[in-house]
Amino acid sequence: MPDKKNQLIQQLIQHTAELAQAGMTPATSSNFSARLDDRHCLITASGRDKGKLMPDDFMEVGLDGLAVDATRRSSAETLLHTQIYTLRPDANVVLHTHSPAQTLLSMRFENQGRIEFKGYELQKAFRGVVSHQSTVCLPIIANSQDMHRLCADVTAFFDSADFWGYLIAGHGIYTWGRDIDEARRHLDAFEFLLNIELSKLGLPS
Repeated sequence: MPDKKNQLIQQLIQHTAELAQAGMTPATSSNFSARLDDRHCLITASGRDKGKLMPDDFMEVGLDGLAVDATRRSSAETLLHTQIYTLRPDANVVLHTHSPAQTLLSMRFENQGRIEFKGYELQKAFRGVVSHQSTVCLPIIANSQDMHRLCADVTAFFDSADFWGYLIAGHGIYTWGRDIDEARRHLDAFEFLLNIELSKLGLPS
């Protein structure tokens, strides 16, 4: 377990540094996690600069959302991560970021409750999507400081097999994968598609 834990931490540090450099983790926002076993995951501790993470900036939490070490404080959004691990047994990494495209379009399309992508070759970056002619849905849920309410609002979408992320309005995106590379591929694909949608609206990406 120590070797696995250290490997996961190093992978997360590398990717979060890249995402921070890309402007997707402003003002210590965003949080990142990886499954340790069937009952625990690692997650970034609250309030840390995501571009300068160190191994001690990660902590263990149970899938009930409670910290293993009660003296440490995890992100307020921990339950959104543990929900994904509970409802998606094949999910092993969760990435949550805040980019201008994610924030603007989540507000622009909030009343529709989703953004749909169709006709883009890059849709095939999502696991299980084999054609640009299929439709990829990115749900949008209303923001709330009540994490239990947010979890309840997104639960129904997990019935869809081809469901790789969701937006919280005025906030950012949650996406996941079987490992860090797949999770990052899903995040990068969503970010590309969202920037295309911004351009179609005449807004700078």
